[in-house]
Amino acid sequence: MPDPLFLAVAGTAVVVGAAVQSSVGLGLGLVAAPVISLLDASLMPVALLIATGVLPVFTLVAEWRHIDWRGLAWGVPARVPGSLIGVWVVATLDPAMLGAAVGAMVLVAVGLSLLPVRVRPTPGTLLAAGTVSGAMGTATSIGGPPIALLYQHEDGPRVRATLAGFFLAGITISLAMLAATGQADARQLASGAALLPCVVAGYLLGRPLRRLVDEGLLRTALLCTVAVSGTVLIVRSFL
Repeated sequence: MPDPLFLAVAGTAVVVGAAVQSSVGLGLGLVAAPVISLLDASLMPVALLIATGVLPVFTLVAEWRHIDWRGLAWGVPARVPGSLIGVWVVATLDPAMLGAAVGAMVLVAVGLSLLPVRVRPTPGTLLAAGTVSGAMGTATSIGGPPIALLYQHEDGPRVRATLAGFFLAGITISLAMLAATGQADARQLASGAALLPCVVAGYLLGRPLRRLVDEGLLRTALLCTVAVSGTVLIVRSFL
């Protein structure tokens, strides 16, 4: 049974992150990952991957009609080589090194997205984003920004549903690879399972925010969330 203090602090972060992701499309990992890392870094990334794996299911049940299936067909397979890179990082390197580099790249990408040039979800960009997302998600549990940047100009339901599809497939791939290589233990799995009620609570709290986000605020909210995730990765690396 996880420590009560861990459940209280980490659970609060998970509720907040799940509420953000429920409305914007991503956010659970970026809010909860630094908190869990500071409380007990040995639980990362498996515990948070377990917790984040449930939220996409709720989103897909509600908005599956808006999924970009073509985008999933190109992006999801690319997560496999990316996840292999992430597994190698978890097994052999300090994930903070990758976190800092990825965080810097995310911030650069956010800056570029503010320019008049518009990057669309084409086969090439989806393959690249899927690979980077796989590496980020497996090593740091924050894998949403590369895909989110490609869909920043789409409407709210399409963004949330498509990201949910990416997350569900990607988390499954990451957990399977981490388990197969001995990087997931019973303590990590139990801690992640204990946080699942907090995910449900956050999802329910975030639902009323969807209408506000969908009324012209999605791109701003998405870019702010992605920028915060890049900053979190960098700060967490130094901590």
